[in-house]
Amino acid sequence: MKILGIESSCDETAAAVVEDGRTILSNVIATQIPFHKEFSGVVPEIASRKHAEWILPVVSEALTEAGVSLGDIDGIAATNRPGLMGSLLVGLTFGKTLAWATGKPFIAVNHMLGHLYAAHLASDIEYPYLGLLVSGGHSIICKVSGFDDIEILGTTVDDAVGEAFDKVAKFYGFGYPGGVIIDKLAKNGNPAAARFPVPSLHKGEHRYDVSYSGLKTAVINQIDLFWNPDFEKTPENIAASFQETAVRILISRLLRAVADTGLTTIVAGGGVAANSRLRAMLAERTELNCIFPPLKLCTDNGAMIAGVGYRFLQRGDRSPLDVTACARVPTFKRGLKR
Repeated sequence: MKILGIESSCDETAAAVVEDGRTILSNVIATQIPFHKEFSGVVPEIASRKHAEWILPVVSEALTEAGVSLGDIDGIAATNRPGLMGSLLVGLTFGKTLAWATGKPFIAVNHMLGHLYAAHLASDIEYPYLGLLVSGGHSIICKVSGFDDIEILGTTVDDAVGEAFDKVAKFYGFGYPGGVIIDKLAKNGNPAAARFPVPSLHKGEHRYDVSYSGLKTAVINQIDLFWNPDFEKTPENIAASFQETAVRILISRLLRAVADTGLTTIVAGGGVAANSRLRAMLAERTELNCIFPPLKLCTDNGAMIAGVGYRFLQRGDRSPLDVTACARVPTFKRGLKR
């Protein structure tokens, strides 16, 4: 079964053709980074306009690269949540219209399920496992028993980890996108240059939760309180010490989930899953089986949407063509199952 997957939740216009939920025949991603760089962040109006301009050529390129025509496609999947509303509507409307015009079955896909599924496109992974979803909008630790059977154990009580990276980078003028720039700068810095505070979330319902508002404030507004005077306050040292603390916060909560559930396989997804320090720290935990998607599948992409779409369509699920977009996903809260 060949599925066309369409993703437009933020600032990448993406489309892919995936066969049987695993074999990537094409994966085309058009990034808008140059158009948002001067603003050090995504401008929703610009993003939605670029999606509208690019969606047809990107889908056409995905079909051509896969060596298939629309007639060879067995189903169409498109992201409908969460994300920027204007951006979501472009890809979702295009996907629904294409399905209606061709008579193909259509499925609307949760973007976060896509990020969790991305690693499955490159590896054979058995359920259950612990999922680590980390991006600009989400920081989620969850128990995953199936592609759409997810129990949220912990999430952020304020800022997502990727958001903290972006805001620190913007404040210090490091460049955009913040996560990528900080990761590069940190390679030439010393993480011991500052000892930033970590959140005290260890009791009751907050056992697996993370928080980045305090760390962000400390790095931006109170850096002198935590700086080691033996180090020069260079961009590289700021980046390295901030990144070290941010990643350690995530891993400390993840290890609590490992201890409590007994699950030792961890599958990561989302843009921050590309962070080299996160990958290195988890690689040091030899008692764990840590699985990351290939770097190209960490960013928003159509292949992960097509992969999840295949699983739904294979099961017989369909989305009505009046399904709409949703900027937020209320079910991605602690203690709830998706």
